[in-house]
This record gives sequence, C-alpha cells and structure tokens, in this order.
Amino acid sequence: MRIGITGASGFIGRRLAATLRAEGHAVVPVTRRAGVPGTVWWDPAAGRIDASGLEGLDAAVHLAGENVSGWWTARKKQRIADSRVRGTDLLARTLAGLERRPGCLIANSGVHYYGARAPDDAVAEDAPAGEGFLASLAVAWESATAPAEAAGIRVVRARMGMVIGRGGAIAVMLPLFQIGLGGSIGSGRQVVSWIALDEIAPAMLHVLATPALRGPVNFVAPEPVPFAELARALGRALHRPTLFTVPAFAARLALGEMGEEMVLSGVRVVPGRLLATGYRFRFPEISGAMEHALGARA
Repeated sequence: MRIGITGASGFIGRRLAATLRAEGHAVVPVTRRAGVPGTVWWDPAAGRIDASGLEGLDAAVHLAGENVSGWWTARKKQRIADSRVRGTDLLARTLAGLERRPGCLIANSGVHYYGARAPDDAVAEDAPAGEGFLASLAVAWESATAPAEAAGIRVVRARMGMVIGRGGAIAVMLPLFQIGLGGSIGSGRQVVSWIALDEIAPAMLHVLATPALRGPVNFVAPEPVPFAELARALGRALHRPTLFTVPAFAARLALGEMGEEMVLSGVRVVPGRLLATGYRFRFPEISGAMEHALGARA
C-alpha cells in the first residue's frame, strides 16, 4: 500500500514508518518541512497543505499533534487543542476533496476520551466520553474527522493507551529508574491502559485489512495494569529496584492539572474491537512489553 503519515518524525511515527517500509509498503510523510523529496508539505496552523501529494493514497494515518506533557497553562492547553482539532479538520477536509481518496483514515486519539474511572470499571469502545480537559479534547479531536467520513472514507479513531517504548511517558520516567530512584506515584492503584510501541504497526495493518473496523478502536493491550505494577515492570526491565513512592500531593504540586489527569487518574480500557475481529497481540502483558522495549539495552 501507499500510506501517508502525519507525525512521521515523532516517537510513534518513526517506528510505524520504519515497520511499514520493512513490510514493503510505501510511506509518504506529511511534514512541515518544504521541498523534501518523497514527502507532502503542510502547515496545519496556517490551514495549508499540498493536496496534490495526497492523491492516490491507499490509506492515511494521522499522528501529528502538540505534546501534552508540561504545565498546562491556558496557552499550552490552547496549543494542544488547536494542533489536534485544526490539524485533523484540515487533513479530513483535504482528503474528502480529493479525486482519488484513500480508502481509510486512521486518526490518532487517546484512552483519555473515557475520563477517569474506578479501577474495576472496564470500558470498551461503546462507553461514553468522560470528563476533564483530555476527554473534552478527544471528543472534539475525533469529531474533526467528520468531513472524511461524510465523503465515504472509512475512518478509524485509534484511542491509544500509554505507549511502552524508549520515548513518550516512559522516557520521562527513565532517568530516575535508571539510577534506582524509581517507583510508584500516588496510591499506585490507578489503572494504566497501555500498548507496546511495536504493537502499533501490526494493529494498524490489521485495521487496514479489516473493512468492518470503523469508528473508535481501542489501541491497548488486553491486560491493563495498576501504575504500581507498571513501575515494577520498568524496574525489572532495567534491573533496578523500585522502592520509592511519590505522594499524590507532591505529584499535584509538581505537575498540576496534567498530573491529575494523566498520572494520578486511570481508566481500564479493553481492546474490544481488535479482539472481536481476530487480532492476536504480540505483547499482551506488561513485563514482556517492557523487556522487549528496554531490557536489551538496559
């Protein structure tokens, strides 16, 4: 297939592009850098994109967006929202207006769509949206794909969990864990719904090969874990102890609203639609995923 990818230079996008190329697919990065051969230029903030370069794609994968980590000032939250909603709307409208439209658009979203839930409250794709900044953002983010859907493109909204690899949230945790000062945060009972970095490309190829999949699809492993267990798995992969605990009040002071929604809260998300369509996970449990991602180079 010929697959366009926004965010192809990011943590997830780099690995996804490399894996797709290794599988024999042609990857067309959609990038802000003009004049790079084999890419398509866009400027989502300005609402501009080279639509001609998107003609004839078999599929598009939309990963681009402002990093949500950091202190959530009003300005930061606006940048996060604008980068996701405006960028998605621009891409969806552009794909809808093509003469040769892609058959499928996989648009990244997140499990924070469901908001914070009780540890035993498992949610699948039919669960309603939750509350909070990230949940409201996910609703608007997903709604921005509507023009592509209206044009007959099969749209899949990939609600992705924490990605286990040497990047993203794990990269933030690594320095303390590597020197033996890692551990849990808050109660440690908050549930983390996660997915291995090297699970994402196979899952997306499964989605592309399964026409019945459309709408929300949870990109999470079948075994969510409490944060304390994720911390222990990270420590084991690095051969380091995990004896320390950061109290909830300290996390709130250090991380503010972002810490409350992304670290101290959790949600047990199950990959209902992937499992129902026969997808078999390469990394179904956290210890194996963490060892794969980190153990070889610990």
